[in-house]
Amino acid sequence: MDSRTTLRTPTGYLMVLTEGDDLFAELETLARTENVPAASFTGFGFAGKVTFGFYDFEKRDYDPGEFQDREMTGITGTLAWKDGKPSVHAHGAGGGPYFSLVGGHLLGLVVGRGSLELTITVHDTRLERTQDPRIGANILRLPGA
Repeated sequence: MDSRTTLRTPTGYLMVLTEGDDLFAELETLARTENVPAASFTGFGFAGKVTFGFYDFEKRDYDPGEFQDREMTGITGTLAWKDGKPSVHAHGAGGGPYFSLVGGHLLGLVVGRGSLELTITVHDTRLERTQDPRIGANILRLPGA
């Protein structure tokens, strides 16, 4: 864990990312280095480049859209595991210079000028994602489900 970007809190972590940081890579690194069983997170800040996706159930894949320089008004997500690797599932919305808003499933986000702040709440139970064959998408599985 990089103490310059991440602070331990009573319920998890506070993470502050800056220009050039990759949101998904930073969360995956945190999960690995701190052995996080699972977590929920919220955040906001500036994205230099953000890729949203809208899931097409017929294609069983995301239709992506890439945007530059967005103020992320909200990011929510979960951190779990899939096939022994960290698995991030996040959604968000970001506003542009003319107050237009875009959003959806987050496929990628690189922080732009400024920062991105995340509050990460760690859960005690390790959670896994597995593919649901009915829809062709990964689903977070709760214990006993």
